[in-house]
Amino acid sequence: MTSSTDTLAANDQQARITTDTEKLSVTEKVGYSLGDLAANLIFQTLMTFLAFFYTDVYKIPAGAAATIIFTGGIIGAFFNPVMGIIADRTQTRWGKFRPWILWTSIPFGVIALLAFSTPAFSPEGKIIYAFVTYVILVLVYSANNLPYSALSGVLTGNMADRNSLSAYRFVAVMVAQFIIQALLLPLVLILGDGDKAVGFENTMTLFACVGIVFFLITFITTKERVLTIATKGSSIKEDIGDLVRNKPWAIMLVVTVLVFITLSLKGGMYIFYFEHYLSDQHTARFLEDIGFNAFIAGLNTVLTGMGLNEFLWPKDAATSGFSLFNAGGIICMILGIGFSKFLADRFGKRDVFAAALFLSSLFILVFYLFPPDATGLVFLSQLLHGFFYGITIPLLWAMIADVADYSEWKNHRRATAIIFSAMIFGLKLGLSIGGALVAGVLAHYGYDTELTIQSAETVNGILLSVSLFAALPFLLAVGCMFLYEINKRKEIQIEHELSSRRSAVQIQTGE
Repeated sequence: MTSSTDTLAANDQQARITTDTEKLSVTEKVGYSLGDLAANLIFQTLMTFLAFFYTDVYKIPAGAAATIIFTGGIIGAFFNPVMGIIADRTQTRWGKFRPWILWTSIPFGVIALLAFSTPAFSPEGKIIYAFVTYVILVLVYSANNLPYSALSGVLTGNMADRNSLSAYRFVAVMVAQFIIQALLLPLVLILGDGDKAVGFENTMTLFACVGIVFFLITFITTKERVLTIATKGSSIKEDIGDLVRNKPWAIMLVVTVLVFITLSLKGGMYIFYFEHYLSDQHTARFLEDIGFNAFIAGLNTVLTGMGLNEFLWPKDAATSGFSLFNAGGIICMILGIGFSKFLADRFGKRDVFAAALFLSSLFILVFYLFPPDATGLVFLSQLLHGFFYGITIPLLWAMIADVADYSEWKNHRRATAIIFSAMIFGLKLGLSIGGALVAGVLAHYGYDTELTIQSAETVNGILLSVSLFAALPFLLAVGCMFLYEINKRKEIQIEHELSSRRSAVQIQTGE
């Protein structure tokens, strides 16, 4: 009679045997990617609209909002290493990481809804409610997304197939980003009948239901294959020691923090940029000249002709321009993702990531040069930035999976989740810093939610945030790539040597 531990060991051995021979199916790649779509319906909302929701919808002072976002995010960030240790030591018949996607699916949806609800508390009560719900949300997000991200490192040991998986995954991310950045405000107006507070709550209810279903699909369609070939588990001390000695891990941690500072800062500030910097008159004229207004009018003619309600696109130029601006950038990001695998397979992830991130930084930096009436140039720069940044999106997480391989190659132990937990820590830290900077910069430069027209000082702070302040972390991340040693040649070496080790274990065990 075999024990449950023996059964798990046998299953683990079988997983090792299929690591290099079993290719990922399209169904598994799509199923895995739906998990990122689900998570990003919430994550992209946090990154783009949390400061706006707190200040302009729930009416929390900008300084208090900055404190909530930063403090809550830091708490969530420091929970990630703990979650990584827990996930690496999870043993179930479903694997290490897949069960967490199942267990957290419903709590994630419920707390996301609560975090974007607006109960009628006192000013102090609102701050407490926002802080508590935000902290719980980032903790549940860690318990869900850390195992989800680590799962990409154990679905396949083939680095080319891993590049393909990342491309599928981040097309799904871009779909979620398109929904949030281009369609969230129209959805809020439609589902709230003009009331933004009700609209946010109803929209998040919809996202929560969709997210739960997608998480379940991810759990059902995926399979863990790559596990350590060590004969006994490593201790927490050994895992931490491996991290400390892993130079590529340290570099990717810094890069992750820097990337998400930029994404959170510019993403959260763009809506203020459109409302308070760009000229409404010129934005309206631009939308008219490119035929966007005519497109919406034609769409509504078709809908009403079919007996349906009109599509309630925002009427004001700033909100319409903001949504279209984001939509164009995301479409170009998807185009960039399409080039990512080809370029990475040919030149290596490191070099392609650095070059594309540098070019995308330049098209953020030039925002500082655009006057308020240069709407066309603003949109063109966003499209070019989106394309080059899109190339980098799958590569960041594929490189982190490579870091896990590097750790196993160097140490003969694999601790996938704790490596990914450090990167999710970096993501949370970057998101917290960037999100807090949005509210903090607004507070520092005197932003007043009661004013229709902000002061010149406030407007300048907004302009600096979407240009110079946002470009700097990206450029620092490019510099870090000069220290990252896993180039294309090293990728091939690591993959081949790990494959040989696993084949040797297979022969020795007679499996």
